[in-house]
Formats: sequence, C-alpha cells, structure tokens
Amino acid sequence: MAYRNGTYVAFHANGTNIPSKSDIDYYNLMKAWTAKTDNEFTMNNSHDKASAVRDSSKKETLKRSLIERLKNSKNMVLIIGETTLLDDDWVPFEIEKAVDTYKIPIIAAYTGYSTPIRNPSVLRKHWPGALATRIDNETASVIHIPFKKAALLDAISQFSHNKPLNGKGLGIYSDEAYKAFGITD
Repeated sequence: MAYRNGTYVAFHANGTNIPSKSDIDYYNLMKAWTAKTDNEFTMNNSHDKASAVRDSSKKETLKRSLIERLKNSKNMVLIIGETTLLDDDWVPFEIEKAVDTYKIPIIAAYTGYSTPIRNPSVLRKHWPGALATRIDNETASVIHIPFKKAALLDAISQFSHNKPLNGKGLGIYSDEAYKAFGITD
C-alpha cells in the first residue's frame, strides 16, 4: 500500500507552457511557493515522487506514471482556468481516477477569481465534464476556492482521502475563513 501524503496537481497543459493556452504557470507558481523558504506554504508534490515523463512519452507510459502519482496522493488541486474544460484527455482521466479509484478530495482552485467563492454552482461553465458528472452524482468531494496562496495552503493541509470535505461536490469556505485568509469582496 502506498504512503499517501502527496498533493497531486492537475491542470490543462495543452502541450505548451504559453499562459493563454495552458495553466502550467499556476502549477509552477505553487512549486515556487513551496521552494521559497521564507514563507509557510508547503506542498508535498506527488509529481516529484514518480519518475518524470516527457510529453513525447507513449500514452500508456504517461498513464502508468500518473496512476502511480495518484496512488501516493492524499488530495488533488485542480487548477481551473479559462481553458481547463477544453482538456479532453488528461484532466478528465486524472479526475476520474482521483475520485472513482482513489477517493481523493479535490481542491478546485479558480485562476480568474480573487474574491470568496460562495456559490460554486455558478462556476459550472468552467468545469470539465468529468468533474461536473462527479459533482452531480455526489461521488466527488470538492471544495471551491480562488487560486490564492492562503486558501490553497489551508485546503492542502486540511483535506485528504482520510478527511474528506463536508458538502460533497459543492464545498466552500465560510466568510470567517476567507477573512482569516485575507480574501475579501
């Protein structure tokens, strides 16, 4: 049995690192926050636990590597940007395995939002189909937050396969929590 202490980060890469076509910059920002020693943001990155796979690797090799990373994860940060719902291969696969196989809670972090998220249903237009389906059938444990360091840090440290979220697929933080994070309207 794998030791599940990592955070798996899923994002739409689109085979590029161009910010307007990909969410890789947000993933890289999370890695930079973790590497910086003068702040409290820490994340045990599941992608660092398995051997690296290049974009040119065969699909089955990449799939095996992603599954190995998911097996070692306690939660998933799903970076949701403008192009996430366009991903029709890896993000849906990652969501499916995270929820259906490994029972990993999802931290849906929205890149276009800087204020508290109080009604995640209105953000449905940004959800990949795999996420929408699992929210609708109440199999996904999801908290919806803006892509902000304090909210991410709290969610990563708080939610895991052993401690899922209340509220099933439409979990949110309270106004008091957002105030503590310094996130206001």
